[in-house]
Amino acid sequence: MQPLNPKDLWPLPVYEGVRDRFRKEVIAAKKDRRVQVGPEMTFVFENRITVKFQVQEILRIERITDAAQVAEEVEGFNSMLPGAGELSATLMIELTGSDADVKERLARLFGLRDHVWLEVGDTRVKGELEPNREEPGRVSSVQYVRFKVPDAPALLRGPAALVIDHPSYGHRATLPDAVRRSLAQDLT
Repeated sequence: MQPLNPKDLWPLPVYEGVRDRFRKEVIAAKKDRRVQVGPEMTFVFENRITVKFQVQEILRIERITDAAQVAEEVEGFNSMLPGAGELSATLMIELTGSDADVKERLARLFGLRDHVWLEVGDTRVKGELEPNREEPGRVSSVQYVRFKVPDAPALLRGPAALVIDHPSYGHRATLPDAVRRSLAQDLT
């Protein structure tokens, strides 16, 4: 997937004028890029439009207009884009309760990095989670994961599923046709 560059972004005054329309476009795109796995984990598969939205929002919120700072933000967010033959997702662990309860439940998820899978047909692909997002006693509630997909046509044909087989959280979600079609576009 082609990385973003600062020329792909709207200047802040222009973005303010197109923001509502662009947000609706991104929300519609994410509908077929969001997969809930069990009651507490959601994957949002990233592409150029989802990452562009995140960059634009950061620039807007932080009022960044300096060209060097804009380029730095773009470079950082480009790391979320999938490479050739990959899918890339943000995994959100959505826990509720007291701060202590949430921290305890996150701590029980240590080792999650070895328990996230994408199944495509008869093939199981291990998710590669970003390093340094967990340590004993602490797991980040936001994880970034990549899946190397060896057979894009198989993803389009299906079946496909996301699987988490951690001892403290075991769930599976079949990818609907619309999600598989959307993700297959990332692989072409």
